Amino acid sequence: MNILEEDGRGLLLGNEAIVRGLIEAGVKFASTYPGTPSSEIGNLLEELSGEIGMYFEFSSNEKIAVEVSAAAAAAGVRSFAFMKHVGLNVAADPLMTLAYSGVIGGMLVLTADDPSVHSSQNEQDNRYFSTLSLLPMIEPSTPAEAKDMIKYAYWVSEKLGLPLIYRTTTRVNHARSIVEYGPITDTPAKGHFRKDDKRFVNIPAYAKQNRVRLLELNREAQELSETSPLNYVEGGGDIGVITSGVSYTYIKEYTSGASILKLGFTNPLPEKKIADFLKDKRYVIIAEELEPFLEDQVLRICAQNGLTVPVYGKRSGHLPREWEYSPDTMRRLNSLLTVRDMPEPLPSVAAKLPGRPATLCAGCPHRGMFAAAKKAAGKRDIIYCSDIGCYTLGIQPPFGTADFIICMGGGAGAAGGFDEATDQKAIAFIGDSTFFHSGVGPLTSALFNSHKITMVILDNRTTAMTGHQPNPGTGRDFGNISTEPIDIETMVKGVGIKFVRTVNPYDVRETENTMKDALDFDGVSVIISKCPCPLELKKRKVLKIRECTVNQDKCIRCHRCVKTIACPALVKKGDTVATDPTQCIGCGMCANVCPKNAIEVKE
Repeated sequence: MNILEEDGRGLLLGNEAIVRGLIEAGVKFASTYPGTPSSEIGNLLEELSGEIGMYFEFSSNEKIAVEVSAAAAAAGVRSFAFMKHVGLNVAADPLMTLAYSGVIGGMLVLTADDPSVHSSQNEQDNRYFSTLSLLPMIEPSTPAEAKDMIKYAYWVSEKLGLPLIYRTTTRVNHARSIVEYGPITDTPAKGHFRKDDKRFVNIPAYAKQNRVRLLELNREAQELSETSPLNYVEGGGDIGVITSGVSYTYIKEYTSGASILKLGFTNPLPEKKIADFLKDKRYVIIAEELEPFLEDQVLRICAQNGLTVPVYGKRSGHLPREWEYSPDTMRRLNSLLTVRDMPEPLPSVAAKLPGRPATLCAGCPHRGMFAAAKKAAGKRDIIYCSDIGCYTLGIQPPFGTADFIICMGGGAGAAGGFDEATDQKAIAFIGDSTFFHSGVGPLTSALFNSHKITMVILDNRTTAMTGHQPNPGTGRDFGNISTEPIDIETMVKGVGIKFVRTVNPYDVRETENTMKDALDFDGVSVIISKCPCPLELKKRKVLKIRECTVNQDKCIRCHRCVKTIACPALVKKGDTVATDPTQCIGCGMCANVCPKNAIEVKE
């Protein structure tokens, strides 16, 4: 069913259900920097925002996404900023002070956490941001709850005058279930900002008082949590389970005969409700993914209320702190819970299947740039500082172009540190979207501090890894707004960089020569590797596929094409090399490096 229908139901992905929740809550302003597992929210809003009367933008980074949505909420417009969990690190700067000033219209900040690091560089637990910022937090357990809780969350945000953290995890964002559609609320798309210096201008004198105000609001939030319909008890008995998020669904699937305290309003916790729940229990189990966020607070509540009920969870060693849970994880509680009749886990397969690591796509222009960089480097002692994106896969052989990776823009900043702290040359690889996100600052810092680094901006004309969203380098054309692309070369030259070259990475030989010049340059050098992502071209149905074939009469079996480009469309058959027509797009990179011109490209 169409997600815009007035009523009915739909089989929705969690992220689709969240969009439906925003529509029902009458949200009129949304912003993001794309990141899995939240990406589909932005993809849908890009498509629908004009139709539903919502302003939506892909901001240059998560900090800006929170700032623009905060301004809308301060003017009384319901707003929504969303990102993956590590994005909240970037957004934390404005978020911490936004808690002091608060909002007028409701504002949710969605953080999509990624237990088991399916598509991330760490497994941080962002529930702690709610206690650090003293902001209320709500956590859905299913796609249906992800939709249903949004309207209530906006009510809480507006009642308290605070932004609210809306925390999901991968299995909520990417699960699919039946979602019942509710009535659609209409709210104003435009507001008016009433100046209030003491509230919105947090100089020290005002911030001191706003801190007191925030603590008072936190106490009010505590009272709301105690009576919230999102915190409730199911079942009965003297064995208790306290749980939240997707872990609740695993407990429900696994066990019977236990009393379950299901928490959806998880900061501040309903401490009186928890203490009352604990009083008649023989013992209690805390089921939650990642850190012992609930468990530690339950232990504190026990101590403060003189309760001696045993608490089992991560601290007791019954449940793990690492990775996401599943119904099978609950088997660790066999000695503590009555188990439902469940099928035994499938036996392990005797034949171990080979692993298939992620790899750069056939025809990916990054292959040519990495190959050219390695050849240009020769025997130089190079430190390859990479970043967050498809090009992180440059770590794989034969490239080996990722020695240091920490966060978005981190490689560009680290390159300057390596230049000053070592006698090695540093190359920073960064994508076009990441350059706009957090690469301009490190580039200007390198110029300011005279760091002799080479930055390679891998401009594949899209934000590829998260699903081909637009960025400032591609321009915008959705939601009834059209803007021109920002030219990266002009921008870099405008900063004051003297050595700036744009190359076509499919021409590996010429790119290698340009890379040698960049490495020899005495100062900051920038190479822009500009070539569209083939998957994006294919998605837009404008990819012109050519045919590459190996002329076996010319081939000398040197295998340089395989060793240099390592394209999955190149297949070794014994001592010979052939192309796989089901994968090859005819980009010609392999032909460009063949010393005997044995690889022929045909239209």
